[in-house]
Amino acid sequence: MNNLYIYNSLTRKKEPFQSIHEGYVGMYVCGPTVYSDVHLGNCRTFISFDVMFRYLQYLGYKVRYIRNITDVGHLESDADTGEDKIAKKARLERLEPMEVVQRYTNGFHDMMRIFNVLPPSIEPHATQHIIEQIEMVQRIIDNGYAYEQNGSVYFDTLRFAQDKGVYGQLSGRVLEELIAESRDNLKKQDEKRHPADFALWMKASPEHLMRWNSPWSVGFPGWHLECSAMSTKYLGETFDIHGGGNDLKFPHHENEIAQNYGACNCTPARYWIHANMLLLNGKKMSKSDGNSISPEQLFTGNSPHISKAYNPMMVRFFMLQAHYGSPLDLTDEALQSAEKGYRRLMEAWKTLQTLQPVADARAGALDEAINRLIDEAFQDMNDDFNTPKALSRMFELCSRINGLKGGQLPIAEVSENTLNRLKQGMYDLIFTIFGLQEEASANGDYQVLDGLMQLIIEMRHDARARKDWAASDRIRDVLKELRIQLKDSKEGTTWSKE
Repeated sequence: MNNLYIYNSLTRKKEPFQSIHEGYVGMYVCGPTVYSDVHLGNCRTFISFDVMFRYLQYLGYKVRYIRNITDVGHLESDADTGEDKIAKKARLERLEPMEVVQRYTNGFHDMMRIFNVLPPSIEPHATQHIIEQIEMVQRIIDNGYAYEQNGSVYFDTLRFAQDKGVYGQLSGRVLEELIAESRDNLKKQDEKRHPADFALWMKASPEHLMRWNSPWSVGFPGWHLECSAMSTKYLGETFDIHGGGNDLKFPHHENEIAQNYGACNCTPARYWIHANMLLLNGKKMSKSDGNSISPEQLFTGNSPHISKAYNPMMVRFFMLQAHYGSPLDLTDEALQSAEKGYRRLMEAWKTLQTLQPVADARAGALDEAINRLIDEAFQDMNDDFNTPKALSRMFELCSRINGLKGGQLPIAEVSENTLNRLKQGMYDLIFTIFGLQEEASANGDYQVLDGLMQLIIEMRHDARARKDWAASDRIRDVLKELRIQLKDSKEGTTWSKE
């Protein structure tokens, strides 16, 4: 457990990982704001932290992994401006805000299953923790780092920065820069004592759809507040790891740190980990510029940016080929190359299962090389979860495996213990830690299930047309037992998993 090193965004250096409580890890990762389908760049972030979660468990830690759902308070700007993203979607589509939340939360969960991302230990929603957020605001007020103005409550950034000297430490920004950037760009600036102050609680306008009673007004919490409140509730005032996308360093994570200091005079996390962005053809993804691609488009091939459909597990493999802290450029050529690499790895895994030790095997240079490569792959994972370097060792092992199978390398120079260790090590890395699945399982799960469901829907439609209500009811009841819902509309029948 003690060989793991993590790059800490807070200190900007790689540090040996030491959990607060031996054998236990508390990890909080900022989850999605559920007002639209999950973005492919977000998928990269959650896959990166999934690998970390898996590896920490593999090392023997008992991990409490919290990944929240943001369902209130995230305004159109990452600062305090614009309309609530979920409320705006609800207004435009004439839905209840919680209908929007449920729809896109379901879609997020479906996509995480397709990418074989493990569910977190707890998935708290911001709207389920309004009481905790109100209590945290009150503590910050009591400690002198927030003030109420016309029903809204703002964090006193200048006073906090002068007292504690930690504001800007994570993002590298100094207060003077923040003043210049925010001077003309913050909602209700006239209410604030300082342009860099940010909202903890906002008084709701009469037309605002999401609102709760509080000591200050009928309103809603600030976006940054929810993560401070929920991480504290489930992991304590200070926990081990806080993660998220690189774009969250400022203002979100910087303000989280300020809020936690304001409430309890302590930093929320000892290690801050940030996953870098996913580019498309060398540029930042942007729907307005046409430079974007969704996960579904990747799986179907229905995009001008790619020449064919790609398997979800191959896409996951592609994302592991870059270190989580580095930008990753998605191109059709890179995907095709990753597809070849993924299949080579899986073919070598299958070949490895056919290799049997020989009775008079004597460990030689080959035996030593295989053990060294296995050791190095795990050393790479201990070096800040370096999946690309670990994969490079595994491809060297693939060459050895293929050489043993083809007879170019002598199996007699590999001991039974080493061959068994190779099989276990490859299994642990490919499936347990990297979270990959064999292609038939990964590709088939979604596409085959959808194909079968379309057939069942057609059979049910035929039964109803014949007035064979018994058959129609039977189909409905069996699907219900399997937690599959059918929804009939003018456009046809669709299915979803509960």
